[in-house]
Amino acid sequence: MILQRVAVVTGANRGLGRAIATGLAERGLHVVVGARDERAAYEASDEITGQGFTASAHQLQVTDPASVARCFADVAGSLGRIDVLVNNAGVAIDRGQPASGPDFEKVHATLETNLLGAWRCCAAAIPEMRRNGYGRIVNISSHLGSISTMAGTNVSYRVSKAGLNALTRILAAELAGTGVLVNAASPGRVNTRIAYGETERTPEEGAETAIWLATLPVDGPTGGLFYEREPLDW
Repeated sequence: MILQRVAVVTGANRGLGRAIATGLAERGLHVVVGARDERAAYEASDEITGQGFTASAHQLQVTDPASVARCFADVAGSLGRIDVLVNNAGVAIDRGQPASGPDFEKVHATLETNLLGAWRCCAAAIPEMRRNGYGRIVNISSHLGSISTMAGTNVSYRVSKAGLNALTRILAAELAGTGVLVNAASPGRVNTRIAYGETERTPEEGAETAIWLATLPVDGPTGGLFYEREPLDW
């Protein structure tokens, strides 16, 4: 068991997830780098520890219930706690697809990762957080998931992020008073592999709000969607 707070970050081997993991480690948390590819997870965690911070790695495929269960059980068993979960793993694979003519294989794959994958991880982490009376869950959402501006293509991505926003609000209400705060962060158009080249921010800039939400004080906000620490219209 360690005395540091422990953060699990999904999809943390590169891009935004890696920036979030590094930022949390810089703030004194022990970061568990979760990634589909175990080697990539270890490479990322080794880089973080090489900078003098504490981190470890675990294979984590959020679309695989067995992988999710194994990861969170191993983390709780070996480190003695799970304090923070950042659901960063995501895909954007349906650019140009209209709602009236969808590719349902892409729809299914997107929802499995962006919504159900995050939901699985929440369900796996929450019992440990509730047991300790403390938890911070941050779901990485998007401005494309805002109901108030819901139009255009990237349909399954938009629906998945709108669903993730809804899940955030539901979990926040359900966990009120338990010490577990649940929020969502929109990182903006970040320079990652799923941005289609339309970027405005570095991963480090995009990570700032998620890191802030992951380290909120007891009286911090819950149930909100934030961009640059400011609430967004749902």
